Parts: sequence; structure tokens; C-alpha cells
Amino acid sequence: MTPEIHDLCKFLDASPVNFHAVAELERRLRAAGFEALDMADRWALRPGDRRYVTKNGSALFAFVVGRKPAADEGFHIIAAHSDSPCFRVKPNAEILCDGGIVKLNTEVYGGPILYTWFDRPLSLAGRVMLRGTAPLRPETRLVRFEMPLLTIPHLAIHFNRGVNEGNPLSKQKDMLPVLGAIGPGESHQGLLRRMVASKLGIKDENDILDYDLSLYDTTPACTTGMNGEFVTSGRLDDLSMVHAALTALLATAETPSGATRVMAIFDNEETGSGTKQGAGSPMLAHILRRIAAAQGCDEEDYLRGVARSFMISADNAHGVHPNYAEKQDPTNHPYLGGGPCIKINANCKYMTDADSAAVFRALCERAGAACQDFVNHSDVAGGSTLGNILTSQIPLRGVDMGAPVWAMHSARETASCSDHIATTRVFKEFFSL
Repeated sequence: MTPEIHDLCKFLDASPVNFHAVAELERRLRAAGFEALDMADRWALRPGDRRYVTKNGSALFAFVVGRKPAADEGFHIIAAHSDSPCFRVKPNAEILCDGGIVKLNTEVYGGPILYTWFDRPLSLAGRVMLRGTAPLRPETRLVRFEMPLLTIPHLAIHFNRGVNEGNPLSKQKDMLPVLGAIGPGESHQGLLRRMVASKLGIKDENDILDYDLSLYDTTPACTTGMNGEFVTSGRLDDLSMVHAALTALLATAETPSGATRVMAIFDNEETGSGTKQGAGSPMLAHILRRIAAAQGCDEEDYLRGVARSFMISADNAHGVHPNYAEKQDPTNHPYLGGGPCIKINANCKYMTDADSAAVFRALCERAGAACQDFVNHSDVAGGSTLGNILTSQIPLRGVDMGAPVWAMHSARETASCSDHIATTRVFKEFFSL
């Protein structure tokens, strides 16, 4: 395993859910000399300053202030997202079943491949909100149960002989995870709250006002293939692109640049981006405006800077599946190991056009990386991503791209190690301009 892929696996294992991914980003940024800013404070920035802002504990925006004002050199932006499809725990989640078995009531987040979550060692991670010093300021604590706590057991084939011929699933009935068994006289009500309080060392469980908890697969990220050529893990979409962006930003932070370099990691892409921490919010526009203002730019200068800017919207692409090649476009079917993909859509689901595609191809050439095209099969509807959503807020030039993966939205996805390394090299070239 190369050092780059070893570090990717460490990052994935440290990021079971969006909140922990942002906490890991913060840890690495602080270690590299980045300092936190608060959107409620006034900003004073100088060329070369390394700063970051978080939103909701699940989105993060880091930047290195350029040596020239935004009006002269603009912004170089890489955007990705912290969230992945999963299962969120509902309030009052404990359900008592026969034999003292307790299962949890959950809700599906995003669009996971449901079958892939069966019969796996699962656990819980997220954030817990505690009573604070004032009603508007609750205390936030992260929690993660490292040991496997749950499983979603399949129904035995003996009770469903047609399971391999197609088996529609109910998210409310079939997908509820088993937490464990309780003894006679033990109450299931509030069991999860008691477990969280114990894990965090909270003496009075009533101090827990609420929580955002999600299920995650406890199996560590690893490489597969005869030569270790693939990496397999949960949440490759889109944490592999987050890792590539972070690696590039840290590697180039000391490189002089006139442009301000920005890494924008949004949340809630998998549910449409329509939150205060999502790409549909004005969060990035506000941050860019404040950077420009701290450089002495007025509104016209800021708009001039936007006109000089470029964004890479980094979200994984679909690699051609060895068993389903017919699902891909006849002439554009990117394969794992063939390099990062430019994502193109005639109906503007992606922000890519010929101009921005040409920019990305030139970056790949400078980085010595191969480049592929991804276009949907015309009979298969595709999804959108961050790029075209962000352009409704900021009229940026930009490209949608991503490394190809198999089994996108599975509990465990697969990507190429060489593609991740190549993508990181391309991002470094971009941030070095």
C-alpha cells in the first residue's frame, strides 16, 4: 500500500459520519497551521494567512489568502461533500421484540443500496447536544462507538425462497438494525440515551437534549486486487475527493500564489444540498465576499474576482462495471485505473462545458495524469452534484469531475488507487497556479 493510499484509508476510518469527517479535517488543518475563524466575528486577513470556517459541524471551508487581491487573481476553489447515504436514528428509537431483542427505529438518509447493509457489523457515530449555559448555546459533543453494536439481519432464504429473484424492501420493516438483548425486568426505553451518556461520561442522562446519530460499517478501509490496485471502503463517495482536496491544499499552502485557494466541503449533497451547510446555501458566496472585503475589495472588485475564478466540483464518477458494460455510454465508459473523469451532461446536471473541460484537461497534462470522460447513457437518468447548484449562487467558471468508482452508494464502494493518486496530483497543480 502506497503512503497516499494508506493515508486515505486512515482518513476514511477516522470519518464514519459527516461530523467526524469535519473533525478530522479540522485536526489536520490545525496541525498544518490553519486557524479557525468565526462567521460572527470581524475578519482581518493578510496574504498567506491559513484559515478555516465550519458550519453546523458538518461543513468546512478552508483557504489560503492569496498574495494579490481577489479583483486581480480571483479564487481557485475545489468543492466536495462530507455526507454519504446511510441510516439515521430516529427519536425514541428503541423497539422491544420477542425474547428481549431490541431494535432501533431508523430513517434512510440519501439513496443507499439497501441490500448492501444487511448482515454487516455496524455501529453508531454522530453528535450529541447537551444542556449548555444558555438555551441558544447547547454544548456539542461527538460520539463514536468503535465496537460493532448492531446488525441488520437478513430473513433466512427458507422463509423467502424467491429472495434471489427480486425482493422489494420496506425501509421501515426490513431495514431496522438489532441493538441487542435485554434481560427480564430491564427497560428498553431510553436504552440508547443511557448508552450515549455512559460513553461520554455524562452523569445525568437528562443533560442530553438531542442527538444526530447514524449507522456506519465498522469494517476498516483496505486495498484489494492481485497487486493492491483497488481501495474498498464505505463513504468513498465523496470522502476520497475530500481527502484529495485536503492533501493538495496542505501540500501547496507554502507555494506562493496570487489567487486565494479555497477548499469547500459541503454537507447534505446526498439530499439535495438545500440546507444552511449545503451547496444551495449562500455560505461559500458569503465567505468569498468576506475574504475580498478583508483584502480591501469593494463589491465591484469582488465580482471582478469571481470573473477571474475557477472551481473544480469534485464528486465521484461511475466506472464501467465488468458485469454491466451495457449500462455505460457506448463511447464514453471510464474504467477504474484510467484516471479522473470529466463529467458532462447536455441538460446541465453538471457545470462542465467545453471551456472548463479544456482547463481540466490542461491541468491533467501538467500533472502527467490520464483523463477520461463520463457521460450518462442516454436512456439512463443521472444525478446532479455540487457544481451546477453552486453556480446559482456564484457565476463561476468550473468543471464537474470525479474519480470513477464501482457500487456508488453501496455500504462499501471500490475505487482505483492510481486514480486517487492522479486526482491528488491534478489538484496540487490547480492549487499551485
